[in-house]
Amino acid sequence: MKSIIALQALVTTASLDFEPTGAELEAIDREMPLIRAEVALLDAQIMTIDRPANELDERRMRRARNRVLAARRDLTNRAGTEHTGGAA
Repeated sequence: MKSIIALQALVTTASLDFEPTGAELEAIDREMPLIRAEVALLDAQIMTIDRPANELDERRMRRARNRVLAARRDLTNRAGTEHTGGAA
């Protein structure tokens, strides 16, 4: 029987040595407003898990949902106007 432990160790160590490329970091930066808005929405939802939502909680959730929608809209609009490489 052939052991695969040695092969697995080589694959695991090689896959952990990579860092994100500049393009990947730029993509994360472009999506950061959406990520922050989604985190705020999640925070608002978490606050209402163990108790019924009151009027203030409903407003907080509605505002957070609106921020997520606005961030998605802005990200989509920016993606349509940016050109990456090629002739303009």
